[in-house]
Amino acid sequence: MRIQVSGKHIDIGDALRNHVEEKLLETLGKYAGRPTEAVVTFSKDRHEFVSEASVHLSSGLKVQAKAHANDVYDSFDGAAERMEKQLRRYKRRLKDHHHNRENPIASYDAPTYILDGGADQTEETEPETLQPLIVAETQTKVPSLSVGEAVMQMELAGAQFLVFRNDANGGVNVVYHRDDGNVGWVDPRNLS
Repeated sequence: MRIQVSGKHIDIGDALRNHVEEKLLETLGKYAGRPTEAVVTFSKDRHEFVSEASVHLSSGLKVQAKAHANDVYDSFDGAAERMEKQLRRYKRRLKDHHHNRENPIASYDAPTYILDGGADQTEETEPETLQPLIVAETQTKVPSLSVGEAVMQMELAGAQFLVFRNDANGGVNVVYHRDDGNVGWVDPRNLS
């Protein structure tokens, strides 16, 4: 497994790098099977250290966690603990997922747009057109998953929603966290 440890405007020493590698290998060895790549980034936010960890699993799923603490080691330990909790919750399904799936998770390229929020406009001014101003355009991957796998991926990544191609019908679907604590599923296929 390839582990990349870096810092944004902070130096990462060998002791911290070794701590991260040992903790990740221990945690992932118990729950994840064969992870392929891990990226851990440290940054400073005012008086706290922020640790962001992202691990790509061999099944194609991705686990992410983030934590804040006054000590850099504590911030990573918090992120590792959150990651371990997520993996523990889905341990059986992660192992079954890899064996039950005939083909690896396919991903499709899709354009991603960042739109201007209009912060410089006041309420009195009305836009000339309803066409949004595109600030940037990038590419993203849309995975092809079952609904259950999509919910698991959304929760492992700590995301509020996930756009995916439904394996059952080939349509583009969305799963999301609802305000009432449940998970919503949007399937816009034509039922008529």
